[in-house]
Amino acid sequence: MELMGVTIRTIVHDNVSTRCDGCREVVPGTPWRVNLLDIVAPEVAVGWTETTPINPGPHQFHSDAACVRRWMAEKGYYLCRRGEVREIMRPVPLPLDPPAWGLCDGIHRDDHEFVPA
Repeated sequence: MELMGVTIRTIVHDNVSTRCDGCREVVPGTPWRVNLLDIVAPEVAVGWTETTPINPGPHQFHSDAACVRRWMAEKGYYLCRRGEVREIMRPVPLPLDPPAWGLCDGIHRDDHEFVPA
C-alpha cells in the first residue's frame, strides 16, 4: 500500500468492521439500517443503573428482510403480519407473560396481528 508517496508494506488491505446484526456476516458497502421509535419520550433520562426497555438503534443489516427477522427472533420480538420490515419500526407492548414487544411499520389502519418473528 502506498500512502502519500511512502510505501507501507505491512498493510495489505483495510478491515471491514460493519457486521449484520442478524447473521453476523460482514456487510459490504452501506448497511441497511432499522430504527425503533420510542413509544413515549421520557421526561427524565434513564439512570446509570437502569436499562431502557428497548434499544432504538440504529441496527445494521444486509438488505435481506430475513436477517432482520432473525435478529427479531433472537430478541424475542413479535412481528405484525399486516406490516412489513421497514427502516422505521414502531414498538408495541404486548400483554403477554413474560412481557414482550411487537414491532410494526405502522402503515396499516386495521388491528395488529402479531406473530413470533
